[in-house]
Amino acid sequence: MSAEISVYEKQLIREIEETPHEYLPNLLQIVRLFRESVVLKPVEDSFRRGWKEAMAGETRPVSELWDGIDAE
Repeated sequence: MSAEISVYEKQLIREIEETPHEYLPNLLQIVRLFRESVVLKPVEDSFRRGWKEAMAGETRPVSELWDGIDAE
């Protein structure tokens, strides 16, 4: 990322500045939750979780994986 502030950063800063102060804690929580939901976890963590689930028997048959998905 360059040292310059991007257009999106400027827009975010403007929105933050226009948000009433009493709502800033909620806005901060929203931003943190959003970031955590879009940032990919390291592959190693994902593999460990999947391996742990598999070893605990928390699996589903492949035949069930597409149940409920309406593919056209």
